[in-house]
Amino acid sequence: MLTLNGSLRRCCDGLTRRETLRVGGLSALAGFGGGFGLSDYLRAAEAQPSRVGKAKSVIVLYLLGGAATQDMYDMKPKAPAEIRGEFKPIASTVSGIEVCEHLPSFAQWMNKTAIVRSLSHRGGCHNPLPSYTGYDLPLDNIVSTKSSYPPSMGSVCEYLAGGRQEQPAYVYMPCYLGWGQSIRRPGPYGGFLGARFDPLFTECEPFVDNPPDQPYSSQPLRGLPVIPNTGLGEQMTVNRLGSRQDLLRQLDAERLRVDAQGELGSFNRQEQRAWSILTSSTVRDAFNLETVDHAVRARYGNTLFGNCTLIARRLVSAGVRFINVTWDCYWERLKLQFECWDTHAANFSVLKKNNLPYLDMAFGSLLSDLEQSGELDETLIVVMSEMGRTPKINGNAGRDHWPFVYSVLFAGAGIRGGTVYGASDSQAGFPAENPVTTGDVCATIFECLGIDPEFEVRDQVGRPSKIAQGGVPIHDILA
Repeated sequence: MLTLNGSLRRCCDGLTRRETLRVGGLSALAGFGGGFGLSDYLRAAEAQPSRVGKAKSVIVLYLLGGAATQDMYDMKPKAPAEIRGEFKPIASTVSGIEVCEHLPSFAQWMNKTAIVRSLSHRGGCHNPLPSYTGYDLPLDNIVSTKSSYPPSMGSVCEYLAGGRQEQPAYVYMPCYLGWGQSIRRPGPYGGFLGARFDPLFTECEPFVDNPPDQPYSSQPLRGLPVIPNTGLGEQMTVNRLGSRQDLLRQLDAERLRVDAQGELGSFNRQEQRAWSILTSSTVRDAFNLETVDHAVRARYGNTLFGNCTLIARRLVSAGVRFINVTWDCYWERLKLQFECWDTHAANFSVLKKNNLPYLDMAFGSLLSDLEQSGELDETLIVVMSEMGRTPKINGNAGRDHWPFVYSVLFAGAGIRGGTVYGASDSQAGFPAENPVTTGDVCATIFECLGIDPEFEVRDQVGRPSKIAQGGVPIHDILA
């Protein structure tokens, strides 16, 4: 099994000078600006024991805050009123599987969907690291990230892309995780592999039609994600841009010949991304919704989340491997939406009036468009949160933090539709059958993508680390 070694003396791409010489000799340094000889090495790493994955791309719809999945697709209609809540279950297209009455599109697409109802982790509340990496131990800080953390699934995909620069393998929308709360949550990063394997983060300027005057007054967030720093100035032509890039490349090559250590490798990769997006249309055009029929945007909800989901569908056609769309919070920074899915109060009002209808529209439209284009059979869709919510409804008609059991939903490529795996107990308090870890979820996603979940990378001190943190695929839901 091939591994990528890192150390405390590493370049930001994870290789030390000594390992560089071992991999490609001194001649590798001369080409560092175009990939450091690393692209060949990573392509070799990709040639791990042959695996066939049905999914060419994955779209993760990430519901930040902890969605109350017992009010979505693990309902408890026979539980006491203080447990079961206000919503009624409805039949789906699969006999015996019911979902919430406010999720009719989920019900319609259940034949292409699998629900895992027994997920839990030990990482504590509002900790996204387990869901992105499989690492589920508590952290000392959940409002910042560290370079010592394991790499996210998307970053592994970026790493296995072989150092190619023409377009990102990993895109994260609409902004980095926690931006709307003026923090940076851990999870979706390259971690100890290096910042060069972070996603391409978009930026956004969300707004609402009528700004709320208090929390839990949820309404649709509008806006579009944009790729930062990809606009050409009025006097800048593509030819002039190319000339500047050639000059910078020559300067960088000479500088790297002298010293290839430090953070320069990460900068070079990000710089190359910017050049590529500026001068090519494949990824950039996917973000241009001005050419999209207004009726299509309306089907997705014409919200920030819906627009991001529509762009994710277009990025699949552009060949992007891993795409994340987060429903984030925007209160501390912009006073627009306090709760996202963190419904400590007014759980049923927030879900009924805003969250569930707009999630349902985006999900249903995504699957419909992918099926119509023939891409659903090669695109995996995952709907998940960083945790769940308490079985018992509190005095504010809300549900509190609960990582001890919740559900995750898979659809599309590689998934055996119409299946349910695992079960929570009668009150949605703890797993009752076939408990699942976040590592298992990551391993299942890797399996669908044709990536060996046992594949190892090495951390900053040289210790081997499996990319799914020891998780195993949930084979019962795989086609």
